[in-house]
Amino acid sequence: MQVITKLAELRQQIRELRQQGKTIAMVATMGNLHAGHIALIHQAKTLADIVIATIFVNPLQFGSGEDLEKYPKTLSADKEQLTNAGCHLLFAPTDSEVYPHGRDNQTIVEVPATSNLYCGTSRPGHFQGVATVVCKLYSMIQPDIAVFGEKDYQQLHIIRQMTQDLSIAVEVIGSPTKRNAGGLALSSRNGYLTADERSRATALYKALQSTKHQLKLGFSDFPLLCEQAQTQLEEAGFKRDYFVIANANTLMLAQPGDIKLVILAAAYMGAARLIDNQVVSL
Repeated sequence: MQVITKLAELRQQIRELRQQGKTIAMVATMGNLHAGHIALIHQAKTLADIVIATIFVNPLQFGSGEDLEKYPKTLSADKEQLTNAGCHLLFAPTDSEVYPHGRDNQTIVEVPATSNLYCGTSRPGHFQGVATVVCKLYSMIQPDIAVFGEKDYQQLHIIRQMTQDLSIAVEVIGSPTKRNAGGLALSSRNGYLTADERSRATALYKALQSTKHQLKLGFSDFPLLCEQAQTQLEEAGFKRDYFVIANANTLMLAQPGDIKLVILAAAYMGAARLIDNQVVSL
């Protein structure tokens, strides 16, 4: 696997790949890779000739008091995992390579309305940071395809909207969430959990599944279902953030008659803020 840290070198490599007629898939990560990330690499390999992974801990998507400085950096282990997965190229730039004029002077990309819901309320500015860095990576790599995990449903929705709104010729592919044996969605932040917290954190998936089952049975009192789920999570030791039932296509709160729904949830277990979702087709 080739490792590149400089944009000029990356662009030269991209030019050579394009001259050879190669198609390119991009998998953007912040490192500290786990099996969920590697699944994205494997899926990307089925969709394009060349897979380019990125590792960049994007400071723009971290708010005040969040874990930017503590975010685990495991580049050596990440390189080994990517190599074993058959990734062709890793782009691992520095902050100054991505934001040469500094973070405060960076042009910001924002998807209105949905960026300020749910995780956007809990983490102001987060999705502006995500949209900005993904847009920059699109420009740097010029991929045909970009593969993102479905665990962060709101993020995937926002990236798709941005790609469409800005007429960017990239096909955005969602990859199913990978889970451990208890149903807990794989996440880099699971590393913050103690063994006991990790066991209790499976309650998040159980609450989502229980709510999904109730919706399938025809229950349509969405606020009541969400409150019941919140209570279930608190009994397991979670601290509330949000638990909502939304229209899967718009992310607005679900209304009677909506056919495709998504249950979106975020909650704190100890030092970790965990997110998850379930799509429900009625």
